[in-house]
Amino acid sequence: MKKLINISLIVAFIFTLTSCAQSKTKEGDTTTAQAKPAIELISPTDLNTKLGDIQLIDVRTPKEYTEGHIKDANNINFYDDDFMTQMSKLDKDKILYIYCRSGNRSGKAAKQLEAAGFTKVYDLQGGMKNWNKNNLEVIK
Repeated sequence: MKKLINISLIVAFIFTLTSCAQSKTKEGDTTTAQAKPAIELISPTDLNTKLGDIQLIDVRTPKEYTEGHIKDANNINFYDDDFMTQMSKLDKDKILYIYCRSGNRSGKAAKQLEAAGFTKVYDLQGGMKNWNKNNLEVIK
């Protein structure tokens, strides 16, 4: 009888461990099976297919923005003192796409946005440098 109870406990323990096991995402990041990251990188070509009625924010300076930006992007300067106040006016439950020149500022901004409660943020991988490298449309 004790053997049967011990075996049952071991089976229950193994079941508990496997139900909480980690899985691999397609990019190779380890995450829990239920968790979806709030921040993900998006390639220029993938972002290009999503253009239209999306929340797309260019976090570069106004000067950089006027030199060339992605169609329908709004400019909210990461260096503005009220950057997060401006960003908080956006819909936190709608997917947000952001980019900068190389991915540095937008990466920092994405972390701030996640902490502020944005549920899904896509950060353009490599920023405008990578966008231009892929010969995608730039509005001047």
